[in-house]
Amino acid sequence: MHKVIIVGTGPAGLTAAIYLARANLNPLVIEGPQPGGQLTLTTEVENFPGFVEGITGPGLMENMRKQAERFGAQFMRGWVSEIDMSKRPFVLKVEGIEDLVAESLILSTGASANLLGGIPGEKDYIGRGVSTCATCDGFFFRNKEVLVVGGGDSAMEEAHFLTKFASKVTIVHRRGELRASKIMQDRARQNDKISWALSKEPTEILANDRGVTGLQVKNVTTGESEILSTDGIFIATGHTPNTNFMNGQIETDTAGYIKVIPGTTHTTIPGVFACGDVQDPKYRQAITAAASGCMAALDCEKFLENSMVHDWSMSS
Repeated sequence: MHKVIIVGTGPAGLTAAIYLARANLNPLVIEGPQPGGQLTLTTEVENFPGFVEGITGPGLMENMRKQAERFGAQFMRGWVSEIDMSKRPFVLKVEGIEDLVAESLILSTGASANLLGGIPGEKDYIGRGVSTCATCDGFFFRNKEVLVVGGGDSAMEEAHFLTKFASKVTIVHRRGELRASKIMQDRARQNDKISWALSKEPTEILANDRGVTGLQVKNVTTGESEILSTDGIFIATGHTPNTNFMNGQIETDTAGYIKVIPGTTHTTIPGVFACGDVQDPKYRQAITAAASGCMAALDCEKFLENSMVHDWSMSS
């Protein structure tokens, strides 16, 4: 029996682990296939307070993990396939590991990158010219021409990063206007290596036996099709919260983000708390995720204290 299990890492889960470990609650953190979350795919983090010169995403996550371990947090690598939240204690099924039991849960499973919706060639060429992570794969496109599909901040950031390697980066967006913040748009437009293909909707990814060769797009204004030649395609079209494995046991919004009581991290299930991007469709920043991780730890600690008082009074 664990007092608290944290499902997922990233700045939210790791901050929760730090606080709970310092409170002597010995949290168990279950890491998924991408320990550290989305921040491990980011090169430079310049807006996390306390790092004047910035820090790499992986470096920040490694520091947080070591800090949690220093205070006694335990880590386990595994994939949580199912959680029974119908009653306490909660039971977690982890592939390849015996069932785990916990008095409380903190869900910090984050969100995953969206694809384009199954256009021909998209899934076939993941890893063969199609990528969802510029920081992972940008090095392989040194002195080549690439496309970035998307119109938000993540697309602008991916494009800017890719200019460190690629000879030319073209941003493809199905609308004539971008969704990105003005500062991110300005930064992209001032980069001489970035060009634009707006009002163009991707319809097919073209490739040969060596990999991706182009992206077929439709002009949303004229309806005409054209082919944008490229050596690689980076998809940056947003994210989906990782909540499917919960099988509808916990209340979410229409997009799948976990609902919490405003001003807290309490979910609709007593003893279950949510923090980070899995419950934040608005801000989705490392600092807000870390802050919500702190909140989840404090909410969880108070819940366990009250539960112990209640159990003691019932037994006496």
